[in-house]
Amino acid sequence: MKHRSPGDRIVTGFAYVYLLLFVIAAIIPFMTIVSTSLTDERYIRANGFDLFPHELSLEAYRFVLGRGSAILDAYQVTAIVTVAGTLLSLLLTTMMAFALSRKEWKMAGPISFLVYFTMLFNGGLVPWYIVTTKYLHLYDHLLALILPYAINAFNLLIMRSFISTIDNSIFEAAKIDGANEVQLLFRIALPLALPGIATICLFYAISYWNDWWLGLMLVSDRELYPLQLLIRAITSNITYAASGSANSSIAAAAIPKEGVKMATTVLTIGPIILLYPFLQRYFVKGLTVGSVKG
Repeated sequence: MKHRSPGDRIVTGFAYVYLLLFVIAAIIPFMTIVSTSLTDERYIRANGFDLFPHELSLEAYRFVLGRGSAILDAYQVTAIVTVAGTLLSLLLTTMMAFALSRKEWKMAGPISFLVYFTMLFNGGLVPWYIVTTKYLHLYDHLLALILPYAINAFNLLIMRSFISTIDNSIFEAAKIDGANEVQLLFRIALPLALPGIATICLFYAISYWNDWWLGLMLVSDRELYPLQLLIRAITSNITYAASGSANSSIAAAAIPKEGVKMATTVLTIGPIILLYPFLQRYFVKGLTVGSVKG
C-alpha cells in the first residue's frame, strides 16, 4: 500500500468534510419536503417547517391522489412524454452522433460546428414560437411536449465524443466482413457506447420530466398539462387545487395547502430518484469520457 504524506491526508480530510457538508446541504431540503408532506396542516401553521414529521397526517397525499384529481392525469402525460421523448431523443442523438464521429465523412467537421453554434446563438423566442405553432401546428398537441427537445446540442456533442473514442479498426474489420453503416451503428457502436448512452438517457429523462416551459408556451388544454406545469399552478394558486377536489363542498381553507405543495413535489421527484441508481454506474464514465475528448 502506497504511503501517503501528511499533506495528502489533510487534503483528503478536507475533501471528505466538503463532501459531507455538501450531502447534508442536499439532504436537509429533501427531508424538510418529505416531513412537511406528512405533517398535519395545523401543526405547520402553528410551528412552521421541521426536519421530522409531527402529528403524522396523510391528508395531503389523499387529496393529491384522490379520485378526480388532475394530478394523476398530469402524471400520465408526463410519463408518456418522458418515455417517448427519451427514446426518440436517444435514437436521433445516437444516429447523428455516429455520423459526425465518422472521420472519413468530410462534412462531419462543418456540421459539428453548426451544432456547436446553436449552443451560442439562436433565432429567439418569437421566431421559435411562430415556427412551432403556425408551421408545425404543435399547439395543444402531445407532440408539442416532445419534439422541441428531440435533440440537445450538448448531449449530441457528448455522444459524438464518446463514439469517437472507439477504435476505428473495429469498424474497418466489420466493413471487411460486409457490415453496412446501419449495422456498424446498432451492432458495434451502440453496445460499446453504453456508458455514454446511459449518461445522455439520464439527461434527457430529467429534462423531459422536469419541463414545464413547453407546456406553458404550447398547451392550453388542461388535460395535456404536464405534471410540473400543474404543480406550478398549484403552488402559485392553491385555489386551483381546491377546484379539482373530488368533494366540491370542501372549502379552500380546509385543504392542507402546504402539505399539498410538498406532496406533489415528493411525487414528482420519485421516479427520477428510482431511475438514477440503475444508470449511476455508467454516468461518471460516460460524462468523463464524452467531455474530455473531441
